[in-house]
Amino acid sequence: MNFKQSEVQNQRIERITTSHLVIGIDMAKETHVAQATNFRGIVLSNRHISFSNTIEGFDKLQRWIDGIQQKHRLNRVIIGMEPTGHYWWNLANWLTNKGSNVVLVNPAATKRNKENRDNSPSKSDPKDALVIADIVSRGYYYEHTRQAQEFQRLRTLMSDREFWVAYSVRLQNRIIRWLDIRFPEYTSVFKDWSCKRSMATLKELPLPQDLASRSIPDMITTWRKHMHRAGGSTGTQKAAELISQAKRSVGDVTALAEAKRDLERLIAEYERVAEMLGEMQKQILAILNEIPMASQLRSIKGLGPIFVAAILAGAGDLGQYAHGRQLLRKAGLNLAESTSGKRKGQIVISKRGDSTLRKYLFLATLQLIGVNPVFRELHEYNVKVKHMKKLRSVFKLLGKVARILISIVQKGEIFTPEKASHIIAQAA
Repeated sequence: MNFKQSEVQNQRIERITTSHLVIGIDMAKETHVAQATNFRGIVLSNRHISFSNTIEGFDKLQRWIDGIQQKHRLNRVIIGMEPTGHYWWNLANWLTNKGSNVVLVNPAATKRNKENRDNSPSKSDPKDALVIADIVSRGYYYEHTRQAQEFQRLRTLMSDREFWVAYSVRLQNRIIRWLDIRFPEYTSVFKDWSCKRSMATLKELPLPQDLASRSIPDMITTWRKHMHRAGGSTGTQKAAELISQAKRSVGDVTALAEAKRDLERLIAEYERVAEMLGEMQKQILAILNEIPMASQLRSIKGLGPIFVAAILAGAGDLGQYAHGRQLLRKAGLNLAESTSGKRKGQIVISKRGDSTLRKYLFLATLQLIGVNPVFRELHEYNVKVKHMKKLRSVFKLLGKVARILISIVQKGEIFTPEKASHIIAQAA
């Protein structure tokens, strides 16, 4: 946990003045609720407004805001909302397209400030809207900015990919479960059940009862339906091992017909999803080719296209960041410490940010330590010379990776081993 904590915990992007009308909106699936205050948090509306998640509802909100502005002679408006699920997205974009200043409030801040208004833990949509307006009036928010088209496409595609990768993992676990029940000895022959020879076996002869009576030439003939080089010494050896294990299998022998149909469906679905993910990979590469900074990031050995795509999808244009600390904060990787008097609390990661970006930054750092000599050397130095625990060293390097990413984008450079020490020294 070595990267430095930002000196400013909540930066005020725009100073709230006496001429500001502050709007807080509590988001929901069908009906939103808005409240209006001045810069001091004093309620300006006689009653909150409820409006639907439709164009008519959005127009109703705009008329309400215009009316309050005219009544109180306020010439500036700032509209705050929680990024609750996906419900806020359409309204925020609609307001942004109309030139309104839309800002977002961390849901954790709203939760912890509910009792500030009335010293009560009660919850309601109008109260939540007021709490959001209070937080905005004090300047604790961040801007809603629409990224360039390429980054929006990348974010949509990577979000879609996350779903299908998770679904693919579920399918793989289901197939492994099937093998553990019906043919537990199978993985002793095929360490990777998804290899071509194994997939051919699972499609044609998945059960031990199908294999026990087969000969080695029969197996090779079966494999040739699905692959070119089915025989040879490797094929002969695998066929012999598979038949031997099938004869001594302790797998379940009940409902065999139903079990085979279950596996057929699982294999067909797994291959369909694998093909889909392959197509997504091509689309991701095509979008990355349209983003100049992507080639700079990919110049770092070990930072593959999926890592680069995930970072750009979660963080957006890295050229908008002044320092790596901002990227860490975006991912919720900034440090949080609890101290009081003589007690010094433990320093932990805040985890207040984009969880997907946080995951991929961590995984990318592990990958760099594994395959990039520069980062492997730094990790070994931290562990062996500085006597850090391995996980602490990983987080130390994660902070350094964030700074390097921002640095090379700002300077328009690529990462090379020759420049590594210079870039790292400047990024520290």
